[in-house]
Amino acid sequence: MPLGFVIVMTVATGWETAAELIFRPRVGELLFNTVALVLATVPLCIVIGIAAAWLVERTQLPGARFWSLVLAAPLAVPAFVNSYAWVSTIPSLGGVGGGTLISVLSYYPLVYIPAAAALRRMDPALEQSAASLGLGRWRTFFRVILPQLWLPITGGALLVGLHLLAEFGAFSMIRFPTFTTAIMEQYQSTFNGAAANMLASVLVFICLLMLLAESRLRGNARYARLGSGVASRPPALPLGRYRVAAVVGVLALAVLALGVPLGNILRWLVAGGAEIWNLPVIGETLLQTLGFGVAGALLTVVLAFPVAWLAVRYPGWFTKMLESTNYITSSLPGIVVALAFITVAINFARPLYQTVPLVIAAYVLLFLPRALVNLRAGLAQAPQELEEAARSLGSSPFRTFFRVTLRLTAPAAAGGAALVFLGIANELTATLLLAPTGVNTLATRFWALSSEIDYTGAAPYALILILLSLPMTYLLYTQSQKAAGQ
Repeated sequence: MPLGFVIVMTVATGWETAAELIFRPRVGELLFNTVALVLATVPLCIVIGIAAAWLVERTQLPGARFWSLVLAAPLAVPAFVNSYAWVSTIPSLGGVGGGTLISVLSYYPLVYIPAAAALRRMDPALEQSAASLGLGRWRTFFRVILPQLWLPITGGALLVGLHLLAEFGAFSMIRFPTFTTAIMEQYQSTFNGAAANMLASVLVFICLLMLLAESRLRGNARYARLGSGVASRPPALPLGRYRVAAVVGVLALAVLALGVPLGNILRWLVAGGAEIWNLPVIGETLLQTLGFGVAGALLTVVLAFPVAWLAVRYPGWFTKMLESTNYITSSLPGIVVALAFITVAINFARPLYQTVPLVIAAYVLLFLPRALVNLRAGLAQAPQELEEAARSLGSSPFRTFFRVTLRLTAPAAAGGAALVFLGIANELTATLLLAPTGVNTLATRFWALSSEIDYTGAAPYALILILLSLPMTYLLYTQSQKAAGQ
């Protein structure tokens, strides 16, 4: 539906009008900002993520276990909360530099977490063979280890890039114009106008280009090992004279990515005093957020289960296409999905416009892959022979599903539901456009107050958002470690 919306609106606008709206200086400015932001942010996230993962997993870094958790924690701080904290610290922050700073500190864990997991499960025999052939540490790293990290690098870079295209709140707060902020401005000034729709078409085109580039860069190289490998980890490398520099480096990263947001939130909480804790309003907003999150997570897991089941039990071209469609759709920015839902609802299902079911449906579309990936892994680890044994003992397919399959995949389903809940709690643009009048989540309430420069009033909502996100971020980290065999 989102892709169809973009195509239909482009055709309906007319090619001449569409060309006038697309090929104009404003779009060129937005394109320059977007390209500059991606080219600056993605390489920095890769370098910082790989370096942090290497220090934590492969060196004698003091307190490595502690740092491994701390360096993943910034993922619990929404980018728009991070922007709010940095604007509080540096009011003049803006431009490509400001956008890059906030983006890197918000999104480097998307590279760090999978890279750390890959380093943990990497066969140490590869490095031992390289050492026996006379390669030093640096040559071994660049010729042996770094190629094995290609999948986390390309996958993490894609996630960072898609987040940059979809982000609204963080860039709007520092007044850095991107396609998403421009679409929102156009939508607010001219409801469902042609200019906003054409900007959305350019944004979707860039998303699809990113997906294609990641697919080509990923390649078809084999990264798995034959046999069980060596059940050991390579010895941690001594840091020597770089020990202090390494500790200072990870400490500085933690302070910038985690300390600045938490410090500023606490500063505003102290400045606001007890008056900013409007418990009735906060309580109602929290309940509405929990309601959206729980309902969306449960429905998403239920709808993802058949797709995961077909992908694992009956692989083929149809199931691969079905699975890929969900990944492509969810990679589109939330604002494009929201505009598609609004257009369809107004023209074909007006009673659904500005209703809770429409919001939940958008959440399902945006976050279904988070549940799908977990369920797919859980079903793949559930032996089909157990289901066949239950059937041979007289159990019906229905009873077999609930007594065998569902119990074996319950942990994966819970993990997927937690990740979907995290996404819903922090979702801003789709909720702003689709939520019924008077309905607020923690993210939209925070945005309303911070947009009015009421930083003290927004602080409680920022703190609660982080406290809600931390357990989900920890779950994501621990899942990556389990996948690495730890």
